[in-house]
Parts: sequence; C-alpha cells; structure tokens
Amino acid sequence: MENTNSPMLSPAEVFKANVQLEINRTKMPVAKMIFLGIFAGMFIALGAEGSSVAMHNIANVGMARTIAGSIFPIGLMLIVLLGGELFTGDCLLIMGVLDKKIKVLSMIRILIIVFISNLIGAVIIAYLVFLSGQFGYSNNLLGAFTIKVAMGKIDLGFTKAFTSGILCNIFVCGAVLMATAAKDVTGKIFACFFPILVFVVSGFEHCVANMYYIPAGIIALGNEAYKAKAMEAYGYTAEQLSGLNWKSFFINSSIPVTLGNIVGGMVCIGLLFWLIYGKKYDKSVKNLTSD
Repeated sequence: MENTNSPMLSPAEVFKANVQLEINRTKMPVAKMIFLGIFAGMFIALGAEGSSVAMHNIANVGMARTIAGSIFPIGLMLIVLLGGELFTGDCLLIMGVLDKKIKVLSMIRILIIVFISNLIGAVIIAYLVFLSGQFGYSNNLLGAFTIKVAMGKIDLGFTKAFTSGILCNIFVCGAVLMATAAKDVTGKIFACFFPILVFVVSGFEHCVANMYYIPAGIIALGNEAYKAKAMEAYGYTAEQLSGLNWKSFFINSSIPVTLGNIVGGMVCIGLLFWLIYGKKYDKSVKNLTSD
C-alpha cells in the first residue's frame, strides 16, 4: 500500500505506477501520440540547442560539458511536466510486456510512432534555429561548432555509438523512474536534472538528441559561411565534410545509438527493475516495503 505521507513512491510503487502508465499509453489515440512525440522531439532539441550555445566557445572539454549538462535537462523537465512521448523513456514499455499487461506488438507500434514523431519535432527545431540566425553567433563559430558536433557523432563507429547509447539510456530511464517516484514538482525537476547532467558530461549518445545535433549540422553545412568557418576553426577538408549527410546520420549514428538506447532502457533498467519488483517477486516486494 502506498504511503500517502511519504514525499515519494517506493521503488515497488514506481514499478506499479509505471506499468499502469504504459497500459494507458497503449490506449492512446494515434494522433495524440504523434503530437506528444513531436512535442518531446521539440523539447529535447531545445535543450540540445541551448547547450550548444553555452559550450561552443569553451576550450576546456570538462567545463564545456558540465555547462552543457546543466542546460540540456530542460528537455526532459518539459516532457515530464508538460507531457510528451520520448522514445528512450518509452523503452520502459518492456516492463509492461514482461508483466504480461502489454502485448509485444503494441510496444513495437508505439516505439515506431514515437521515434518518427520525435524525429519530426527535432528537425523542426533544427530548421527554426537555423532560420533564426543563431548559428551566426561568435562570427559564425556556433555554426561551425554545430557542424563539428555532428561530424563527431557520425564518426564514432558502431561499437562506440552502440555502447554509448546503452550507457545513456540507463541514465534517461533512471531519470524517468525517479520523476515518477517524486510527488512534487521540485522533486521531479531534480530527478530529471542530475541523471541527465551526468550523461551529458560523460558524452553518451541519445538517439533523440542526435535527431537535433546531426540534422542541425547538416543544415549548417549547407551555408557556405558556416562551412568555411568549420574548415578554418577545426581543420576539416571539403572531402571530410561531404561525409556529413542524411545517409550517414541514419546509418552511422541513428541505427547503432538507437539499438544501444533500447538495450540500456529495456535490459539494463526495464528487465532488471521487473525482476526485482515485478509480479514474479510480488511477495518479496511486499515484505521489503512493509519493513
């Protein structure tokens, strides 16, 4: 039984609450899910663009990532407090599947719809940021930095992108569950802030964030001033920059990072959380929570 006087839910209560949210998600109209997915993609992209502005002219990598990490969590905060369907968080649907409350096909359908919707939302923000002239900051250095970030992400290689994706979604799904545990707005904000701060500082890969970072880099590359600045500031050749395109976005980054995010969310968090607090161990959970 939930302790109504507690400022937070217990882990066992979080499991039950999350599964119920997942069941409700399967009953959501497709149009609403699409709009919520676009919402989430936009919110994560806004956190990403703000973090890029903050770090683009800082030489010290640790300091730059720490500052970026303090800004990027606004995306998840907006989703938690205003609503949104985020692909990485929705990997927790696996708990409902394992608990036999959700069908596998329903989970797959939701993940596909949300993934595409997140992409639409993130690309919309990337184009709007480009049109706003923001990439011209610091004598076009922000545009060059945007290209640099995208280049770094498509050049990771499958193994690095995949494992980085796993590590990233351990933090993201942990943050989602912590936000579910918190009963007040302040608790939810802190639950979003610290795990996401650490994943950004660590440089791990998030497929939805990359739906902003890489398309933004591709868009910036189409501007000759930003392209020239990237070649001047970071030593890229025209041949190297030609490798930044939509094909490399999907093949080099989106596929391995998304697979890694799925493993991190479904296996490292979802499966283990179910094994500890799911129906199979319901008696032991009751004993633990009654102590």
